[in-house]
Amino acid sequence: MNAERPNGRGATDDVADLARRAGQLAGWAARTGFALGRKLPGVETAERSVRQVERQLLTELRRRLDEVDDPYHAALTAASAMHRPAAVEATVTLVPARDNHAEPLRAAMAELLNHSIGFGRERAREYFYAIILRQLTPDEARILSALSDGSPFPAVDVVERTGLGGNGRVVLRNASTVGKAAGVSLPDQVPGYVTRLIGLGLVDLDEEVPSLETQYEILLTDETVREAEKHVRRAKFVRRTIHVSRLGAQFWQACDPSLG
Repeated sequence: MNAERPNGRGATDDVADLARRAGQLAGWAARTGFALGRKLPGVETAERSVRQVERQLLTELRRRLDEVDDPYHAALTAASAMHRPAAVEATVTLVPARDNHAEPLRAAMAELLNHSIGFGRERAREYFYAIILRQLTPDEARILSALSDGSPFPAVDVVERTGLGGNGRVVLRNASTVGKAAGVSLPDQVPGYVTRLIGLGLVDLDEEVPSLETQYEILLTDETVREAEKHVRRAKFVRRTIHVSRLGAQFWQACDPSLG
């Protein structure tokens, strides 16, 4: 799958180069405190340029990663052939469908099974992290970076209070101040970002931390929270905290651009 280019470089080399460039850019922004200097003349324009380059690098990086490792991409490529011979005795043979082309979904599963045979522990971990990385948006990467030192951030759910004082339907889940701390581009999407990061196992949801009382009060004035409050007659705020999970810490250690 690592096709050679005319200059002798393969797709894997290009991925590594793009990853280094993305890491250098993110590392520079973190070191210079880019998100904290927005009031300086010209910084806002410069930040937009950095964000644009960052998005382009991440998009291209994901495309190259897909070409190198995505089993479905490999299956679609293989499906164009009439037959696919087994490379080694241990690999899974792809059975052609009725039209003499390998079915992409079945072929993709065969690719994964083949990977499971040849992967060692470190290669399997690298592949797992690459799959996670492909699913992250730039804003989610910023949130994970803000959480990476282990600090907890407040989170609240906005729920409808029932007549007996219990909790009814949830109108907003996982609103948090971590988005502003991370300098995300879409602050109104922070609840969704946090929910996705929890779903990926990178972030844990925990009980309320009383020492964060001031931050909870700030969070309750957040525009997204206030808007959700308008959709219920009697709102109740369920307080929690979020922090990086064990998997999230391991993933960040492997991907942290400042360590590259």
